[in-house]
Amino acid sequence: MAKVGKDKDKETILIVDDVETNRVILEEIIKDMGGFPVLAESGEEALVKVGECDPQLILSDISMPGMDGYELCRILKNDEKTKNIPIVFISAFDAPEDIIEGFSLGGEDYITKPFIPEVVKARVGVHLRLHVARRELKEMNRRLQVSVSEQLKQMELEKKNVLYAIANIAAANSDYTEEYIKRLGYNCGILAQGMQLSPVFEDKISDTYIDTIEIAAPLCDVGNIGIPKEILQKKGELTEEESSIIQNHTKIGAKLLRDIHVNSDYNDYISVSIDIAHYHHENWDGSGYPDGLKGEQIPLGAQIVAIVDRYCALTEKDAHTREEALEIMSKEADKRFNPDIFKICCKISRQFC
Repeated sequence: MAKVGKDKDKETILIVDDVETNRVILEEIIKDMGGFPVLAESGEEALVKVGECDPQLILSDISMPGMDGYELCRILKNDEKTKNIPIVFISAFDAPEDIIEGFSLGGEDYITKPFIPEVVKARVGVHLRLHVARRELKEMNRRLQVSVSEQLKQMELEKKNVLYAIANIAAANSDYTEEYIKRLGYNCGILAQGMQLSPVFEDKISDTYIDTIEIAAPLCDVGNIGIPKEILQKKGELTEEESSIIQNHTKIGAKLLRDIHVNSDYNDYISVSIDIAHYHHENWDGSGYPDGLKGEQIPLGAQIVAIVDRYCALTEKDAHTREEALEIMSKEADKRFNPDIFKICCKISRQFC
């Protein structure tokens, strides 16, 4: 199949919309960004163009004759060759159920019409940078697999530093400090130590696990690297659409970590990090996100981080004392936290930094 010719230095964005006016508007926005737009007027044509142009990003309308945007997304995400291409939905529909449906199928973002060029550029820019980051991390992972043991250890350390750097950027975008991230990891280690002394958890918490969760916990919000900064730092109440976008950081973070995971003795912390990134906003009563897990369905690492993250946020961002924070958390315990872990947290909280 012949490839579409383009400037090799430009990122290819496939625009899928049955309305010519929309295609032209988006084409001009992408050109203005320095990108290379490829146009398709239907889902069927888009499938052909994907093979021809190998896009770094797809902007797809939802409501189209024949194959709609949801079906196009479903097909691409089920294909090994195209499942990692970011898909951003563009639509006049802005109901929460429409947005959630798009995310559930694997879409990365949602832009509503009429288009605001600055918003389109910001969203497209975020996902292009994230796509490049994934590609570079996967290449790093490929090199790790052919390295000798000592090289693996050294490169694993480098990869950890890269992930921490990304996590620090994500934290800064969310108005968290680097010290907050370090504090979160340290306190998770302290809580895990306390749990190791409890008969309820002594068979689940090893010395190695304590070290692992202290390393893994700071990566909990690494997925915020893929969330627009203007939403993360918005003052005041979020809209339903903005809340849905922010909640998607759990899936973005888990996917980013999963893409660089290797089954080796040197990066078990990434396995724990994936669980933490994906599930640290699940609630004990099943009311959390992204999957509504309940009770012991929630991975243990995510249960620990949920408690410590809440404590650190209350004592740092909200400037509560230790006693005030624990009092607030006690009213949330039955809903948000494992009550057994929270009891241990209360007993050893004086050791938190």
